[in-house]
Amino acid sequence: MIEFFMSMNPPTVTHQEKQVNFKNKTFYEPPELKQARNKLIGHLGKFKPSRKLRGSLRLYVKWCYPMRNSKVDGQYKDTKPDLDNAQKLLQDCMTSVGFWCDDAQIASLICEKFWADIPGIYIRVEKIGR
Repeated sequence: MIEFFMSMNPPTVTHQEKQVNFKNKTFYEPPELKQARNKLIGHLGKFKPSRKLRGSLRLYVKWCYPMRNSKVDGQYKDTKPDLDNAQKLLQDCMTSVGFWCDDAQIASLICEKFWADIPGIYIRVEKIGR
């Protein structure tokens, strides 16, 4: 099992924010998305396992966003960014850092987003099955 907390303001740009260059007919990442990807990769590198995890995995993620007026610590966050899009960027970054061979190995995914006094991203990865 791998478990850690990355103390940071979680990125608010997501994987879905790629742009299209119609002239070249290619997708590209705008600067904000590149910056978010680099931020995540920089933090994740500190927690990279010595060997890539193999087999079926369960991934728990708690996105803790900085508090806003009238919000309570631990209150669920029901505003943007969309959780599935933020999660895709995180999983792609974890794959590129070397947590596992392919994010298709994630057979169970539990993720939530909250308002929090201490912003960051809590991550736990565990092997499941045989």
